[in-house]
Amino acid sequence: MKPFWRSALLTTCGAAILLVGYTGALVSFPAFGQEKQTSDQKTNESLHEVRRAAEKGDADAELKLGLMYSQGQGVTKDYAEAAPWFRRAAEQGVAEAQHILGTLYESGLGVPKDSAEAVRWYRKAADRGVAGAQFNLGQRYDSGQGVPQDHAEGVRWYRLAADQGYASAQTRIGLMYDTGETVAQDYAEAIRWYRKGAEQGYAYAQVCLGIMYDEGHGAAQDYAEAVRWYRKAAEQGNARAQLHLGSMYTQGQGVRQDYAEAVRWYQKAAEQGDADAQVGLGFMYSQGQGVAQDHVEAARWYRKAAEQGDANAQTNLGAIYHQGRGLPQDYAEAVRWFHKAAEQGVARAQFKLGLVYALGQGVPQDYVQAHMWVNLAASRAGGNDQKNYADQRDSFAEKMTVQQIAEAQRLAREWKPREQQAAAGGRDGQR
Repeated sequence: MKPFWRSALLTTCGAAILLVGYTGALVSFPAFGQEKQTSDQKTNESLHEVRRAAEKGDADAELKLGLMYSQGQGVTKDYAEAAPWFRRAAEQGVAEAQHILGTLYESGLGVPKDSAEAVRWYRKAADRGVAGAQFNLGQRYDSGQGVPQDHAEGVRWYRLAADQGYASAQTRIGLMYDTGETVAQDYAEAIRWYRKGAEQGYAYAQVCLGIMYDEGHGAAQDYAEAVRWYRKAAEQGNARAQLHLGSMYTQGQGVRQDYAEAVRWYQKAAEQGDADAQVGLGFMYSQGQGVAQDHVEAARWYRKAAEQGDANAQTNLGAIYHQGRGLPQDYAEAVRWFHKAAEQGVARAQFKLGLVYALGQGVPQDYVQAHMWVNLAASRAGGNDQKNYADQRDSFAEKMTVQQIAEAQRLAREWKPREQQAAAGGRDGQR
């Protein structure tokens, strides 16, 4: 099984970091509402007292009452009921309420979704030094949602939040230095920021720091150190870390090779819906590594990833249908899955699709289509695969007219890959 591609992993890490900014602040910033009540009576008494104070205009009580409704503390969880109390507190200048109100507008919880209104409230809280609001405002400038896009302004707000120790912002800055996004690429600086977030226990930063050690970017390659950070995040339930840790056990990098342990971590991530982990788990079942060989179970996991748009899973599922291994042989279904992956640019799927067109399996025999797809596969592959694909293309050409070859070449020139249908997975290569 090949290592997973760094670019895709960073994209996933970055997407996850941004997601926290949208919704995490609502439940993580204020401490009130997390305290356990000793009895229902105390909860009811507290609610009565808080409501009475809030109705008299006590700003702290308004904030508390909003939190009680938003978190379901002593009342039924109800964002529509929470929002007016947050607004009353926010209009009195309570920074926490301003931040939360911005989050509600950002997510459309209890109020109509409104990016401009979210920005307005984020700015009020950010100007008062709320780190989470500064981070969220940075994201809005970064993405151009609710404000004109301005990367420099986004970075400014990220830094203000990061300087207060806000782990999401520290990790976002690390990602910017890592990828060279809006700043000069600097792996050493990326590690420095990732470490700040990671040492606070922030799982996404731990994953990114693990990747840096795994790849040897900004520091000497150190698989054991990569494993250490992956494990910290994996034990918090982070699916990407669980995936990475499974991969390290599969390859015996930084740990003793242990297929059973790899399966355990892949399973954890796969059950959270991580398509790469689902492909990895399917591969382990197909090979009988760490588990009893089970082609039916392999097909089940490949299907889960394939339905998310993962091109490798689509290719593998197509192969299972083509071979009739784990599922009844069905050439038409094989063609359908090969086609989905081939349209995403996977050379292996393009080659297999070309072969079924040449053989007329699941589709009418068509050498123009066969030549086109195998030609595309040869142009995207490398090493022995490239030579084998080119040889197969040339063998098809011997059975075609000059006009047919010209048409196949035209189709190949005009072909463009389609974006995959879901965010997870979709890299080329055999797993």
